[in-house]
Amino acid sequence: MERVGLVLVAAGASTRVGGETPKQLSVLAREPMFVVALRAVVSRANEVVVVAPPDRVVEMGELLTRSGLTREHGAEARSFLVVAGGARRQDSVRRGLSALSDDIGVVLVHDAARPFATPELAERVVAAAEAHGAAVPAAPVSDTVKRVEDDAVLATLDRSVLRAAQTPQGFRLALLRDAYAALGDDEVTDDAQAVELAGGSVAIVEGDPGNNKVTSALDLELARLRDAARMGVDASTRVGFGSDWHRLVHGRQLVLCGVPLEFEKGLEGHSDADVATHAVMDALLGAIASGDIGRHFPPDDDRWKDAASLGLLQRVAGIVSGSGHDVVSVDVTIVAEAPKLAPHIETMRVRLAEALGTDLSSVSVKATTTEGTGAEGAGEAMSANAVAVVRRVVRREDA
Repeated sequence: MERVGLVLVAAGASTRVGGETPKQLSVLAREPMFVVALRAVVSRANEVVVVAPPDRVVEMGELLTRSGLTREHGAEARSFLVVAGGARRQDSVRRGLSALSDDIGVVLVHDAARPFATPELAERVVAAAEAHGAAVPAAPVSDTVKRVEDDAVLATLDRSVLRAAQTPQGFRLALLRDAYAALGDDEVTDDAQAVELAGGSVAIVEGDPGNNKVTSALDLELARLRDAARMGVDASTRVGFGSDWHRLVHGRQLVLCGVPLEFEKGLEGHSDADVATHAVMDALLGAIASGDIGRHFPPDDDRWKDAASLGLLQRVAGIVSGSGHDVVSVDVTIVAEAPKLAPHIETMRVRLAEALGTDLSSVSVKATTTEGTGAEGAGEAMSANAVAVVRRVVRREDA
């Protein structure tokens, strides 16, 4: 049996998806997309080369190690290597091919943006490449395709002779290396086109209708939901926990959940020290893995001196929304010996719901004591704990 190499192309900038994280590093249900794509086709490979953005080589190598794939072996030990990609996809493929051993017979080239290929598809492509030298999986085109010029239709193409090419694509290693060497600086959109331009013949194998490519933000959200369903997890919902503690001092207004209360002491802090609202903020930021309130509102920043915490909560709600999530529910428990908070609970719920822009039924506020123990029981401090649930949503602007 011939030795098989695998080049996973994962060096793109993901401009159409947007955001700071390249799409290949975006987590689907549990793992980055490039790892999910690799798992789908790696079983046949003896050598694996992952082509990464130059500034992400170390990071992706570490993620690959944590995935456990590098410790999974078949009959023969499988080697893994992460190399820096080039400016264009074809430049990245060239670098991946050059990193493979010369004794590799067939190479599979797969895009990290296709996380739902299957081992069966990879096997079909390898078998066809061994038999024909080059093979591409392709699926029938279901849409009517128009050829246009200057925003006008010139012709309707016969879709019965059209196919949508997918990856992984398979080639004799020497054949593909020679094709790219002959290509020069000409642009190609896939590896098969390089072989075609060099005069080679490319066989077609049956593609997989579920082998979709992630190109837009909407595609990414759908991929997350699909991978979550496959893994049996709910990737759309996340939970965060928040906790805060402040000392009680004379000469300060006591504010809890944005409600000023009549009391002999207030909470000490850089802002209004609303301990309950701070706990909610930390829970929300934790749910979207965005640090804590100290990161977003540093205590040494004069902009937040004596700031109303409800206003800061509104900012946090904007951060949550900007991350692609909606607030599902918030539950906060205030720990204080005095004053009696029960008469104010409903007002507190209303203030939090207004700041979050969510329904009142989604906000819970509770109060408890420590039965006279600890700093809270001695009337020296108050604390609060909160849990927040957020849900990822696909917004119209992502489509």
